[in-house]
Amino acid sequence: MKSKSHDKLLSILKERFDQSMHRHPGILWPQVLDRLLAKKTALASLAEMEKTGGEPDVVAYDKGSAEYWFVDCSKESPVGRRSVCYDQEALRSRKQNKPKASALEMGESMGIELLTEAQYRDLQKLEAIDTKTSSWIMTPADIRKRGGALFCDRRYEAVFVYHNGAESYYAARGFRGLLRV
Repeated sequence: MKSKSHDKLLSILKERFDQSMHRHPGILWPQVLDRLLAKKTALASLAEMEKTGGEPDVVAYDKGSAEYWFVDCSKESPVGRRSVCYDQEALRSRKQNKPKASALEMGESMGIELLTEAQYRDLQKLEAIDTKTSSWIMTPADIRKRGGALFCDRRYEAVFVYHNGAESYYAARGFRGLLRV
């Protein structure tokens, strides 16, 4: 990243961090900043998360791995990551009306992971998200082997987990990512 882009991204992240302290109680920006500056590849991933509408923010610190967790905190599934099927296998299996990409491969190219069900539920404890959209989540291998994939949303003040064919895609379904820094 160029220095100017780098500075602008860090400014956006700091402002979001400061405005959303409920997402990361006890975590201090100077330590997060030090980690970001030490791990330059993280900035490129965060820039992609931001560019695709994810509004990444710190939501946890994992003491075991000593990593800060950045997650997409946009109110709805990131707009630049919607209308995608679940994975490359699903994308290849579609014969007509193929989506532009798959969630797993798009996430991998950005250097981020799809959220697990537990991570998605934890994010929902911080604030209501996906009240009009839905997001693919990591799907257990036994479900995926049978052709399915999981996604989540929030309706009626509750978080729901659903299944669909992995090759399906909808304008209101995307995915949220996790970046460990």
